[in-house]
Amino acid sequence: MDTLARSPLAVVEYGLDLSITAWNESAARQLGFSGQEAIGRSIAELLPTPEDEGPWRRLLEEDSGEQRLRHARKDGSHGVFAWAHHRVLGAGGEATGVLCIGRDVTAEVEASRRHREQEHILRALVDNLEVVVWASDRHGVFTYYDGKGLASVGMKPGQLVGVNNFDLYKEHETVALRTALRGEPFHNFMEVDGRPIENWFVPVRDEMGEVGSVVGITLDLTESRRAEQELRDRLALIERQQQVIRQLSTPILQVWNGVLALPMIGVVDSARTAEVMDSLLQAIVRTGARFALLDLTGVEAVDTKTAGYLVELVRAIRLLGAEGIITGIRPSVAQTVVALGLDLAEVTTLSDLQAGLKHCIGRTLREERARVGQG
Repeated sequence: MDTLARSPLAVVEYGLDLSITAWNESAARQLGFSGQEAIGRSIAELLPTPEDEGPWRRLLEEDSGEQRLRHARKDGSHGVFAWAHHRVLGAGGEATGVLCIGRDVTAEVEASRRHREQEHILRALVDNLEVVVWASDRHGVFTYYDGKGLASVGMKPGQLVGVNNFDLYKEHETVALRTALRGEPFHNFMEVDGRPIENWFVPVRDEMGEVGSVVGITLDLTESRRAEQELRDRLALIERQQQVIRQLSTPILQVWNGVLALPMIGVVDSARTAEVMDSLLQAIVRTGARFALLDLTGVEAVDTKTAGYLVELVRAIRLLGAEGIITGIRPSVAQTVVALGLDLAEVTTLSDLQAGLKHCIGRTLREERARVGQG
């Protein structure tokens, strides 16, 4: 028993009533309770498990064996211990207690859990993504080969395991693998049978820091490229539709010989006004119009920049040898113009589109009569 007392493993003995009768220094170090605190107390009370005293009772019924129990330490933390147990027998061969020799396997259990989790994650990736995941040892021999992407090239999981990369591929095709085996990660894009492929070559180092293997990931980009193209096509379609809507919302109409009308509707912002300015000026040049009516009857509001743009638009029309006329200004728009202090003295403003059209026709007729009279 002296040898067990000095053992690096936790040594605990308890009787039929679960009272602790022996508790070595390793038990004190690993579990936090000193021998004085532990001896005489119930092991089920000192080291409670999710099943209360059940697991400790069962050890009394078994000759020997090992089981793992999760229980609390003195500091409140929980750990997993592997307890190898042997029944203690009296002179008559009857059980008088249990000797337990334990070791803390919390780190092992957690490492095993993380390993299983990583396996599940890897399995989820290779089963659901168009990807091929492979690994090779330092000699280039495949040790792992799996992934949903294999089906598209007519291959099966594990098909190349045991095959050497350098025997399978030409020298120029193994540059990436050789680079990774030298400890340098490699990433590239390529096409295989017309399919866009993205590759990663990741060196894996051993405990000595040497590259012991390479993990490779090959991703088939065919579907993502198709989705990207679909998205670009949809965006282009939306842009064309928006262009049509903008043209419909600000149509440029030739309402009389030499007279263009631009009825604007809704809320007019700076971006829309800039586009309208460009379209209207091009239409004036194209048609040789003498007048351009900017009808704001349907405009409920303009921002501060837009009011300035409208004045600039009238000035630009004048530079092209035509006259810009603003009609149908609503009270809210008029208040914005006044608040900005814009000078409309040089701009002809009329109550509505009808008045504007009369103005243009009248000016046209007078100019024609004047030309006839001069002739």
